[in-house]
Amino acid sequence: MSPILVRPVREQLEHDRIIRLLQAKNRRRFDAGINPGAEQNVPVNSGLKPLYPDLVLSSLERGHRIQAVVEVETGESVNHLEALAEWAHFARLRAPFHLYVPSAMVDVARRLCEDNQIVVSEIWSFHGVGDDVRFTLVHRSREVPQPAVRRPAAQAPPPAPVRAKASAPVKRTARPAKPVPRRKVAKKPARAQKRK
Repeated sequence: MSPILVRPVREQLEHDRIIRLLQAKNRRRFDAGINPGAEQNVPVNSGLKPLYPDLVLSSLERGHRIQAVVEVETGESVNHLEALAEWAHFARLRAPFHLYVPSAMVDVARRLCEDNQIVVSEIWSFHGVGDDVRFTLVHRSREVPQPAVRRPAAQAPPPAPVRAKASAPVKRTARPAKPVPRRKVAKKPARAQKRK
């Protein structure tokens, strides 16, 4: 449960709507499980106790490996208490952590992450345009690697070439020169002998 014990009803409805939009947006590429409001549908094991991020994106393959965890915040919930109680724990998971905040709170979210050494894989901003919601990627971390994607055997990269040790110089032997075939020289026609 979020440290924001009582989120205003209007913000809670907007929060849950954003979660459902992200679920629909990612449904083709991932198995997207959500934990809107106080629901605890899809846990993520963190060692001591399970965590319940707003959205859990898992692989569609057999192992259902977690590809990313997503936390959606509203204007009220972008604060120091939320950063320490939730963001810090999500950032320690092996899966990339994506944070969605209102566009007006992007700078505050970045500062909270920097001040508390919270490594966020991606920070997205969102804002409403009428009934539509627009998402914009505003930060991508270089420190967090993207989850490995299995490639089919046909597309696997070729093995790296084996290099010789630098300490032992490579000895090259001279190759015998190939005999160069002689070109046939065209014979000049013989001059007619002088007749007497």
